[in-house]
Amino acid sequence: MDTADAARSRAASLACWSDPVEPTPITGGMTNSNFAVEHGGERFFVRIGNDIPMHGVIRWNEVAASRAAHAAGISPEVVHDEPGVIVLRFIEGKTLTAEDVRERSQLERIVPLLRRCHDDVPAHFRGPVLAFWVFQVLRSYAQTVTTDGGRLAERIPGLMAIAGMLEEAVGPIRLVFGHNDLLAANLVDDGDRLWLIDWDYAGLNSPLFDLAGLASNSELPPEDEAWLLQTYTGTPVTDELWRRYSAMKCASLLRETMWSMAAELHSSIDFDFVGYTTTNLARFERAWADFQAT
Repeated sequence: MDTADAARSRAASLACWSDPVEPTPITGGMTNSNFAVEHGGERFFVRIGNDIPMHGVIRWNEVAASRAAHAAGISPEVVHDEPGVIVLRFIEGKTLTAEDVRERSQLERIVPLLRRCHDDVPAHFRGPVLAFWVFQVLRSYAQTVTTDGGRLAERIPGLMAIAGMLEEAVGPIRLVFGHNDLLAANLVDDGDRLWLIDWDYAGLNSPLFDLAGLASNSELPPEDEAWLLQTYTGTPVTDELWRRYSAMKCASLLRETMWSMAAELHSSIDFDFVGYTTTNLARFERAWADFQAT
């Protein structure tokens, strides 16, 4: 049985089903196998995936974050979990695209959602919580790519020298509860409200990382980035804040690049990681050039 068949078989045999089910694969996951399941007149979303220490994905943390985010009113309910499995109520709605996020009307809805993530979720989180410090993540990826013979291993010393400069530029931070994976596809519009999904990388972090990740992943133009910063902070964007934000944006793009470098080596998911690395490395290099020019 191949990996996809094994994941589907497991999704079909969970103890939470009282009747036979037929899981329908949902494409797009890069760290999980995902399925929609009809059961008892309701739809559910099933995520199958083990811990991925290389990426800092620890499933007990994902489950705890998902439960806390639901309690905070920003994410669907967890109805079942077991090692390597999480079952959530299915949100019927439109998965946002980068083009959607670039619409000011959507950004106006996303900012309060981020504030609720950052400030409200911790009140509902039970037990220990991971931290997600992007520069430590980069140091770990650097070791993986270098030690395991990555395709671009010769680039690592130079990239890590840049990472050190970026970490210094970010400076002291305020800790919040971060989502840390703000791809447009992790925002769902049900026609009435937005939901934030997929808490694989959730943990304590600077709010600048989510803001920068949202902007870089959806390629916001500079004027919308400035609007995003000012609206989130409620204060004018100073040169110092813009530089710190821009450094974090570079770090976000470098993390996406090095995430893909590591995935090239070790992921079993059917995905063009080489192409993803190439695209994100080029985007990082452009952002780094812009940062140096400020």
